[in-house]
Amino acid sequence: MAKADLMDKIVSLAKRRGFIFQSSEIYGGLNGCYDYGPLGVELLRNIKEAWWRDMTLREDIEGLDSSILMHPRVWEASGHVENFTDPMVDCKECKARFKADQLEESECGNRAYKGRKAIKCQEEGKFTEARNFNLMFKTYLGSVEDNSNTVYLRPETAQGIYVNFLNVKESSRQRIPFGIAQLGKAFRNEINTKNFLFRTREFEQMEMQYFINPEEDEKWFEYWKEDRINWYKKYGMKKNKMKITVHDKLAHYAKSAVDIEYEFPFGWGEIEGIHNRTDYDLKRHTEYSGKKIEYFDDLTKQRYIPFVIETSAGASRSLMAFLVDSYDEEEVIKENSDGSKSSEIRTVLRLHSYFAPVKAAVFPLVNRDGMQDIAHNITEDLRKYFRVFYDDSGAVGRRYRRQDECGTPFCFTVDSQTLDEGTVTIRERDSMAQERVNKDNLKEVLLARI
Repeated sequence: MAKADLMDKIVSLAKRRGFIFQSSEIYGGLNGCYDYGPLGVELLRNIKEAWWRDMTLREDIEGLDSSILMHPRVWEASGHVENFTDPMVDCKECKARFKADQLEESECGNRAYKGRKAIKCQEEGKFTEARNFNLMFKTYLGSVEDNSNTVYLRPETAQGIYVNFLNVKESSRQRIPFGIAQLGKAFRNEINTKNFLFRTREFEQMEMQYFINPEEDEKWFEYWKEDRINWYKKYGMKKNKMKITVHDKLAHYAKSAVDIEYEFPFGWGEIEGIHNRTDYDLKRHTEYSGKKIEYFDDLTKQRYIPFVIETSAGASRSLMAFLVDSYDEEEVIKENSDGSKSSEIRTVLRLHSYFAPVKAAVFPLVNRDGMQDIAHNITEDLRKYFRVFYDDSGAVGRRYRRQDECGTPFCFTVDSQTLDEGTVTIRERDSMAQERVNKDNLKEVLLARI
């Protein structure tokens, strides 16, 4: 399957099955913004919960939820007002706008030149001079819209952690090394959005800042680099689709940095960054706020400004990577009612069972003999503990295929044997293997397998 076709199929499935919708679609859509449908919001929530649980259910990491709006001096101190820019150019002919450093990979905006790279237009002198464009969204705090009331929608969640370092340290009585984890929305006014969820203007981040003794920065950088790539492997991401890329050109705050990249249909792309940010951020906030931000170790009698190891993952990008990684098509041979055989293509999302939006589907084989009542009772009982879907429409094979596309790991079918023996068929998504289990033990069966 061509990679472009694969991406189109995933986008189509995401809409058809209720994972992802274009924002404001009935008005023509809003570029770079997406809505999460019934299955998408569950998948995103499950990914975030897995990250939050694995980060914070440990002794040395605390949680935080800081405000999206912060004092404008925060962004001056962080360097975002000065440095958070992209070089931008406009095409004089078609009026399309591009990042000046991405012309070789961007396509010309003129439909008459379909497939033509924007770099060719630059070579022909069709572009304006490059100018810097700040990626932060501006708004105003209060009733008067003037420069004195300008604030920004945060472009990252990390700064909310740094300005709360002393609050968290003192209230939690944590000792270094320790971390602060945060999940939340961030906003970047990207010049060009592209590749579905990969580059959007509104997204969610899963960030953790780990505060350490500067003498131990290399040890902890290596620790978190290994820990984070293992997290993706833990939830089923294919090892051969991931790689760690070392940054040659470092950001102004970094001593060292690597990206965990995933091979999307459009190529390799970052899903998480691990950075040694040194003491840059805490020093800058000390300078701009006048508040001394440091740590005193009462055991060693050392006083220092901690270094920070940052792990910064995109929740939306992670969801997209897990969707791509789990998407599969396979040929299935089926036996027809006349004894002949035919083949069909089965589309399946092989999501990790913890991530799966729906954990199980319940079917009555036919809508008679009380099978519906039993199936409804099973559904209502399981819904106390899991997200479960009931379906009595169409042939059972078609119902299986619908759940395969939704990533549902297990299906329970109530049939005539249920009436006689009290057992149901459990069908496993990936192998399509079936077995009989007692209908009164389904909660325990799911708990054991998820």
